Amino acid sequence: MSLGDQPAPAPATRTPWQRVQNARHPKRPHTLDYVQRLLTDFQEIHGDRAFGDDAAIVCGPGKLDGIPVMLIGEQKGRDTKQKLLRNFGMPKPEGYRKALRAMQMAAKFGRPIIALLDTPGAYPGIDAEERGQAEAIARNLREMSRLTVPVISICIGEGGSGGALALGVGNHVLMLENAVYSVISPESCAAIVWRDAAKAELAAAALKMTAEDLVKLGLVDGIIPEPVGGAHEDWDGAARLLREGIHKSLRELSGMTAQQLVTHRYDKFRVMGNFFAAPL
Repeated sequence: MSLGDQPAPAPATRTPWQRVQNARHPKRPHTLDYVQRLLTDFQEIHGDRAFGDDAAIVCGPGKLDGIPVMLIGEQKGRDTKQKLLRNFGMPKPEGYRKALRAMQMAAKFGRPIIALLDTPGAYPGIDAEERGQAEAIARNLREMSRLTVPVISICIGEGGSGGALALGVGNHVLMLENAVYSVISPESCAAIVWRDAAKAELAAAALKMTAEDLVKLGLVDGIIPEPVGGAHEDWDGAARLLREGIHKSLRELSGMTAQQLVTHRYDKFRVMGNFFAAPL
């Protein structure tokens, strides 16, 4: 039985490994599937004005129920041709630089930013390293912390390490119910810790990578529910729930000034990993 044919367990009984499988489901909606259902007047931006375009990241202005926004998202493919075009959802430096160009444009025109995270990780190829992969990610982290508009980052599938975090410095960081977000994949973790990638299921539980775990740890602000069976069972229903989650965040952030948004974002990330009683 293929992954696409497996019946989805009830949400309350899903193990972390089953969440990983759901996040990777071949029929799970990707960024452009949500764009079609959420935005009107979407105009995709191409190129980083330095090297080229990266189809693993799509971005551009559009309207969410009449509200002007800037949407940025990581895009996977479905068939072989699309997967190669999108580099299996693994961005290169030009993708992150294109995303930063879009974010700076949003700040200039006062548009809230919606970032959809869905990648197994940044592309580790030699060409990406030669063009400054680590620098591009680091620059995004720094510049996102300074943006003067609301930033809402939502993990819609896989949130893989710095590849996802480069779009994840948000005032609100949310996850879909069956998404996963981690510094490393379960397979890679198992290969390092136990020298056996087959122990990925054990690693998935140890990594605390599910939405519930990350909310408890204070690393994620909230969980957006999915339709019964998972987002892959009902794209329209998943988009409707995602829309509600975005609107809720926009309402909460709309009353903040530019400086308050920057301070809110800084304070939020500054306390992550702080286990001391006194604030740093």
